Amino acid sequence: MPFRLSFTRNALILASLALAVSACDREAPEDAQEQGALGGEKASLSGVIDDSKAGALLPAMNVTDPSGKSLNLGAVQGEPVLLNLWATWCAPCVVEMPMLDDLAQELDGQVRVLTVSQDLQGADKVTPFFEKMQFEMLEPWMDPENELAFAMGGGVLPTTVMYDSNGQEVWRVIGEYDWSSAEAREAILAVE
Repeated sequence: MPFRLSFTRNALILASLALAVSACDREAPEDAQEQGALGGEKASLSGVIDDSKAGALLPAMNVTDPSGKSLNLGAVQGEPVLLNLWATWCAPCVVEMPMLDDLAQELDGQVRVLTVSQDLQGADKVTPFFEKMQFEMLEPWMDPENELAFAMGGGVLPTTVMYDSNGQEVWRVIGEYDWSSAEAREAILAVE
């Protein structure tokens, strides 16, 4: 009997390790890159505004753009910031990006909209995506090590967090959201 118990316990340990290791590669297969064409449908965007983490500070972390320019997020205080974590392989993220670009245009000077890619390949994925999409306002900030997502207590994409002008979280949305809605603008403009 000791052998059987030991074998069962070892099998469970190996199965647990296999699951843990498989979760390390959070990126979808390469063919997922093409999922962004969901027809632009917004009806299925189901995220909700959640203020349960209100008061948390914007992480003072650096993100970079494809040219290597760095931005310390702690230095963007002074105006409200809508911070969106996304990736090119995340279909709901790709659907949201044009809405966020429109929002950034509409609210320019009132709210800073920052999108930070969590693509592990960084500029190799982000640069062609931005070239294809031709955004007017969004900048290609990147965090290929995913440090920001972990600092913000998550890893689910998309994640969008609204910070006030003091750098304190007001609310967040985990998952896809209709950023073109009146509800979104109302919630954003209520932040000072």
